[in-house]
Order: sequence, then C-alpha cells, then structure tokens
Amino acid sequence: MVVLVTGANGQLGQSLQFVAKNYLEVAYVFCDSKTLDITDYDNVNAVFKEVLPNYCINAAAYTAVDKAESEPEKAYSINVLGAQNLAKICKMNNTVLLHVSTDFVFDGTKKTPYNENDIPNPTGIYGQTKLEGEIVIQNTWEKHLIIRTSWVYSQFGNNFMKTMLRLGSERDSLSVVDDQIGTPTNAVDLAEVLIKIVESCHAELVSASNYGIYNFSNEGHCSWYDFAKKIFEINNINIDLQPIPSTNYPTPAKRPAYSVLDKSKIKKVFNVEVKNWENSLKPYNFPLQ
Repeated sequence: MVVLVTGANGQLGQSLQFVAKNYLEVAYVFCDSKTLDITDYDNVNAVFKEVLPNYCINAAAYTAVDKAESEPEKAYSINVLGAQNLAKICKMNNTVLLHVSTDFVFDGTKKTPYNENDIPNPTGIYGQTKLEGEIVIQNTWEKHLIIRTSWVYSQFGNNFMKTMLRLGSERDSLSVVDDQIGTPTNAVDLAEVLIKIVESCHAELVSASNYGIYNFSNEGHCSWYDFAKKIFEINNINIDLQPIPSTNYPTPAKRPAYSVLDKSKIKKVFNVEVKNWENSLKPYNFPLQ
C-alpha cells in the first residue's frame, strides 16, 4: 500500500511523519511544496505517475486565516485549484483522496455541535476557499474523504500552543479572547485518525457509501482563554492571564463564535476513539529555551 502525503513540511504533514514510523507495512511518500506543488497540474500528474499511490492525504493548504483576506488569489489557488488538481488526478489513477478541511466553513452562529449535514456559511476568504475546495472534490471524484477539523496545534509548525509558550516566556501578562468556543485538536491525534481511515479503507472495512465528509477534533470544548490557561498550567508558567471579548482584539477575518464539531459519524464508521482535548494537551510540557 502506497500513501502519498502532500504538504509534508506543514504542521499536519510533520505530524504524519511523526506517527508513520509506527506503520511499517505502509509505504509513505512525503512531498513538500517544492517536490509536489498541488497548484501545478503537470507537476501533480508527474508525481502520481512515478509514485502510483493507492491513497493521497492532502495536508497542503493555505491556512493563514487573516492574511487570506489580502491574498485571496493565493488562498484560492492552493485551497481550490490545488484540491481540484488532486481530485482530477486521483480519479485518473483510482487513488482514494483524503482531504483535510476546517470548522471555518461554518459561520459559528449555531449553539450546538456542528454535524456533517449542517449548511456551511463561511464568513471569510479562508473558510470560503476551503468550502469551495470541498465542493470541487465532491464534484470531481467520488472516492473522497473530507475531514473537517478545528484549532489544530502540535509540537510542529506555528500554532496557538507554541505562540502561548513563547509569549509566556516573554511577558508578565497576557489577554486572550474568551467568547470564541471550539475544540483544540492535537495534530498527532488527527494524523493517527487519517492513517486509521486509510487502513480501514484498504482492509475493505468500509463500503463505497462511506465516502464523504467527516468531522474530527478532540472531545470537549473551551474558549481560547481556557486553552491558554491550560497550556500555562501544564507548563508551570506564572502569568497574569486576562479574558477579553473578541471586540477588544479585532482581526481582518471574522472568527466563528462557536465551532464545536460533532464526531458521532467518524466514531461510528471508523471505530475511532477520541481523546479529550485536555488529556491530549498534557504530553506537551516543553522546556522553554
């Protein structure tokens, strides 16, 4: 079994590399944007002809939420055209496509966890391009699994947890918004789930009717303030942490006020066990440099 992973240098790509060593029966081919530029159809086609993957995990994405507001063409090129290129070439090669999407496809006005049947309504360029990426995949190639996730962090790349640890070493006080509610997702947990899905598909434990959209995040919910508080608590960082409303911290892109995801479907179909976000955060006790 050959699994091609795009976006190898990103947070999720590095997390997949971190866990892949535990699955020696699978041949993983990790490609960064220099080796495989998903916006370049001919490049994607050439790599697929050489690798001949059974599965493709698309971990490549434009994820700079605020910057997307001033770079809509770049976000569209990667999140929509890139997704379309992969879907077209996966279809040509009968390769199952696993594509990672986001809670930003929703507007955050719901008061209960979002399920896969809720109607998307993105409020910014990032969410809009990710939604359009989902749609082009659905319209192009039936053998797709779209995994929506939220608030991703890990020991790799740039993310909220690492920003908090850095700020905690530099400042005596910090203010973090407390009126945006969601669920932190450990990228290593997400990587494990993606591999479990691949294995389930390869073992033919799932049927063609199981292709489609799934939600995955860790369990539970919190505000960004709660998340920061737990990060500092675990790492024994004493800091004056103050909760503030989003109106006190304006950003170019509007954030969903509520983006908790319902994981019932992925747990049922793929027999996935989902850790609580606080338990998943506990291993990340980093010595500050």
